Amino acid sequence: MPGNQKANDYLKECMADALIDLMRTKPFDKITIDEIAEKAQIHRTTWFRNFSSKAQMLTFKLVKLWERWGEEHGTVVKKGFAIENAQAFYEFNYEIRDLLNLIMAANLSSALYEAFYQTIMPKKESSSAENYKARFYSYGLLGILMEWINRGFEESPAAMMEKLSKVQEAWLNDKD
Repeated sequence: MPGNQKANDYLKECMADALIDLMRTKPFDKITIDEIAEKAQIHRTTWFRNFSSKAQMLTFKLVKLWERWGEEHGTVVKKGFAIENAQAFYEFNYEIRDLLNLIMAANLSSALYEAFYQTIMPKKESSSAENYKARFYSYGLLGILMEWINRGFEESPAAMMEKLSKVQEAWLNDKD
């Protein structure tokens, strides 16, 4: 079974990579499943067995990139959010900024959000409070990342960490 999952993930990444390559030369909404299948050298039924949308492919790819990056860089928690991972979060996103720019140019911030949520999401048996917390962090991180993207990644990952600390401190101290 683990071998099948690995092979399936490989095929899914090939399809996502094909989509990303096509996005560099063609508008997202004009890219067809047939074009993705041809570029990935798979049959189009493979796409339909694995994905229900092109945005879902991007979410899958972002999650896989984060997992791989986390393994390579020894993040404290690979599933869930820990403040210790905030610096890693900014460094990771800075490294994939070209992909993030493509995603934002295609107006697909929902794929980014879904990737964050899947990475931060607590286990299924979690309490409602933990689920709300995961949603809160997911939207917050997405908002900060979108602003950083819109600013052309002008700040360094370290500077973004400082900004996050200041935002968090201001939020915690806001008594209104």
